[in-house]
Amino acid sequence: MDFEEYRGYDATGLAELVATKQVKPAELLALARERAAQVNPKINAIIGDVPCSAEQTRTGPLAGVPFLIKDFGMDYAGLPSSQGSRSLRSRPAPEHATIVRRWLDAGLLIFGKTNLPEFGGKPITEPDVWGPARNPWNLSRTPGGSSGGSAAAVAAGIVPAAGANDGGGSTRIPAGCCGLVGLKPGRGITPMGPGIGELMHGAAVQGVVTRSVRDTAAMLDVIAGGEPWGPFQPQVVGPYAAAVGLPPGTLRIGVRVPTALTPEPDPEAYAAAETATRALTDLGHRVEPLPEAPFDDAALAREFMLAWFVYISHAAAEARRISGAGNEGFERDTLVMESLGKATGAREYLEAVQRRHEHARRLTTYFETYDLLLTPTLATKPPMIGAFDLSLPHRLITDAMLKTRTAGLLKHASTVQHRIHRSLSWVPYTQLSNITGRPAISLPLHWTDDGLPLGVQFVAPLGGEPLLIKLAAQLEQAVPWFNHVAPI
Repeated sequence: MDFEEYRGYDATGLAELVATKQVKPAELLALARERAAQVNPKINAIIGDVPCSAEQTRTGPLAGVPFLIKDFGMDYAGLPSSQGSRSLRSRPAPEHATIVRRWLDAGLLIFGKTNLPEFGGKPITEPDVWGPARNPWNLSRTPGGSSGGSAAAVAAGIVPAAGANDGGGSTRIPAGCCGLVGLKPGRGITPMGPGIGELMHGAAVQGVVTRSVRDTAAMLDVIAGGEPWGPFQPQVVGPYAAAVGLPPGTLRIGVRVPTALTPEPDPEAYAAAETATRALTDLGHRVEPLPEAPFDDAALAREFMLAWFVYISHAAAEARRISGAGNEGFERDTLVMESLGKATGAREYLEAVQRRHEHARRLTTYFETYDLLLTPTLATKPPMIGAFDLSLPHRLITDAMLKTRTAGLLKHASTVQHRIHRSLSWVPYTQLSNITGRPAISLPLHWTDDGLPLGVQFVAPLGGEPLLIKLAAQLEQAVPWFNHVAPI
C-alpha cells in the first residue's frame, strides 16, 4: 500500500482491511509516520510522540488504525500533557484518561500528540511553547482551535481521525476550517475523567475530527458512556454507527447567518449556508430562513467568556501548583485571562451560569417548531496566522498592568468586550450548543472561491446525535467531500 491508497480509506475502511488481513497494522503505522515526517514540518500538527508498537496483537472495532490524541484532556500514562503550556511540558501524567483507555481497547494505534493553544483557551492554535499549527489548505491560515493540531493532521492525511474536544467550538471550528466532520456530542455523553470530573459545568465534551460520517459514528460508539465517578450518567442512544444510512425523515430546518455579535458575516458564510440549503432542499427537507436568531449570541458570548476567564484562572493556578511555575511559564493572553478570572466575583459567576438555563429554554422553544438549526460554522474564512496578535501598544500596556498586578482592572474597561469580539466574532455560532448542552455537528459542504473550507453547522435537541448522523450521512452522499483533499 502506498500513501495515496492509504489516504483513500477512512478509519472504518482501514480497520476492515486489517480485520480481513489485507494489510498489516505495522504497514499502516509506517505510512502514517512517513506522512507525518513529510508534512509535519510544514503544518506543526504533532508536538510529541507516543510509544507505539504495531507488532502487539490488538483487537477491537478499529484495530490497527493509526491515531493521534490532543495534548489536553487525553492523558497518556507516563507522558506529559502540556495543555499547550510551558508550565506543564515536562510533567508526566500518572494514568491514562478514560477516553484514551477506550481508544486503546478499540485497537487504535496511538503514536502522537497534537498541538493546541494554551489550556485550550482560543479558537486558533498558536501556542508560544510549540509554535503555530497551520492549515493544510493554505499554510498562511489557521486550522482553527483549540483542536487545530488534530484537524491539521487529519486534513493533511497523516491519520484518518484524531482526538478532539469541544468547550466552545474546539472540535467544530477546526473541522470547519479544515474540511472535516466534527461532532460535538451532548452534555455528558463522553468521559472527561479521571483527571477531570467535568469542565465548565458540562460545556466541554470529548470527541474526534474525521473525514467521514461513519468514522464519526464509529468513534462515538467507542467513547460514549459515563464513568462510575463522573458527574453525569448520560443516556447513550447508540449504537450510533447503526444510524448511518438510515433516512432522517423529512426535516424542518431553520437557517440563520447574521447574529447580534456578527451582524455582517463574510459573503462566504452566506454562500456556505446557501450551499447547504440547496442540498437539503434537493433532498426534500424544508429549510426556512429565520427572521432572527433563536439565541442572543452577544449575551451568550459575554457569559461564556466570563466563565472561560474563571476556568483559565483555575487552570493556571493548578499549573502553578503542580509545576511551581511563575508568570514566565505562561503566555501574556493567559495571564490576562487569569487576572480577569480572579477579578470575577462568585455571585457574578453563578449568575452567568444560571443564565445558561434561559438560553436552553429559548432553544428548546425553537425545537418545538424546528427539527434542527442550520448556521455556518465560521462567519469568515479561516483567519491568517497571527491575525489575533496584540499590537505593540496593547502589548506594552498589558505587560505593565501584569507587572503591577492591576490587570484585573481591565474587567472594568472596554478590554473585556474587545476581547470577546476579537475572539468570537468570527465564530459566533458554536458556543450555543456548549452552553445549552445540545449536540451539534460541522460538515464540510462548502469551499470558498480561493479553495478554503468553510463548514456548515447543524444543532439538534438533546439526544439528537442519531438524527445528526443520519442527516450528515445523507448529505455526504448528496454532496461528497471525502476525495476533496488538501493540496499539501
